[in-house]
Amino acid sequence: MFMKPVFSSLRTLALTAALAPLWASAQIAPLQPPEIAAHTYMLVDVTANQVLASKDVDAQVEPASLTKLMTAYLVFDALRAKKITLEQRLPVSELAWKMPGSRMFIDPKMQVAVEDLLKGMIVQSGNDATMALAEGVGGTKDNFVRLMNEQAKALGMTGTSYKNPEGLTEAGHYTTARDLSILAMRLMRDFPEYTHYYSIKEYRYQGTPAANSRNRNTLLFRDPSVDGLKTGHTNAAGYCLVSTANREIPNVGGRRLLSILLGAASDNARANESQKLLNWGYTAYDAVKLFDAGQPMEEAQIWKGSQGTIKVGREAATVVTVPSGSAGKVTTQLVRTDPLMAPITKGQQVGTLKVLVGDQVAAELPVLALEAVNEGGFFRRLWDSIRLWIR
Repeated sequence: MFMKPVFSSLRTLALTAALAPLWASAQIAPLQPPEIAAHTYMLVDVTANQVLASKDVDAQVEPASLTKLMTAYLVFDALRAKKITLEQRLPVSELAWKMPGSRMFIDPKMQVAVEDLLKGMIVQSGNDATMALAEGVGGTKDNFVRLMNEQAKALGMTGTSYKNPEGLTEAGHYTTARDLSILAMRLMRDFPEYTHYYSIKEYRYQGTPAANSRNRNTLLFRDPSVDGLKTGHTNAAGYCLVSTANREIPNVGGRRLLSILLGAASDNARANESQKLLNWGYTAYDAVKLFDAGQPMEEAQIWKGSQGTIKVGREAATVVTVPSGSAGKVTTQLVRTDPLMAPITKGQQVGTLKVLVGDQVAAELPVLALEAVNEGGFFRRLWDSIRLWIR
């Protein structure tokens, strides 16, 4: 075990930290957030994997068009697997054409490129574009919905049930703020090459009416640090917004926050309350960078291995969020699961990093092996067995 002060010579931070666990285990008393006019909300520091504020995050609510985040996740996955391409043109079924609500204005006479359908779904929140993508990836609506629920389960979204790909009101179609945070973080982490679509402010497919061409995420037009993600609205759900911002922080680099806000009273209210949450997160908490990505926290002794020491740390940059003004009080303790015995695989957890602000635990982060160490030869194992017995 060791105590380590926070150093001031900090370099640029990666966009997100590893998502295992999804957020750091924190014990320090959270700060009181401002009054937020919404049924449920959650604010996450994505860079540090820490929850900064929350209210009723496990309440099951109607997601409205936030459903399209899961539809996009599956479409991005199909693109990554080369099951479809951005240039591929998909047919527009009668079902897609007749979808009510927000539309891209496509019809069965058209063959529309996947990339245009993605823009129609994300920017215009088009239910017709969403259904065309769902049928293009899943074959049928019902099969795609099955894939949505399987993916939700795989991501650990235990409070979610999907009945359709677009988010129109339907019995048994629900999610939670916690599950939406899981989905949004995984969407950004797993598919960074596609998330730029969420920052597009206006889009209209050639030859279709100009209606609904403006992105409903008002924060894209108000705050230059906001670059996503999705709005939603039905009478039952109220006005909802999953928003994310990335701001440059001195000595740290990019710091990304994620706001989940569900059940606001109006379009303007969801934008105002989301902005309030984001601004509070950036001012009430400071980000502190402890280690660069892949930087060894120490070289620990290892027994019965092909080498005598092993580098331990984290593959992503180690960043924690602490109440504003308390960065100078941060120390760390590395608690290892000694004795470390070979073989050890790269990425295997070998300890825990406790981050303290004064005498309070702010976060507990898994510490991993940064390299693999194979089992040593017979005499090395025998000698280490004797040494361990004597010790």
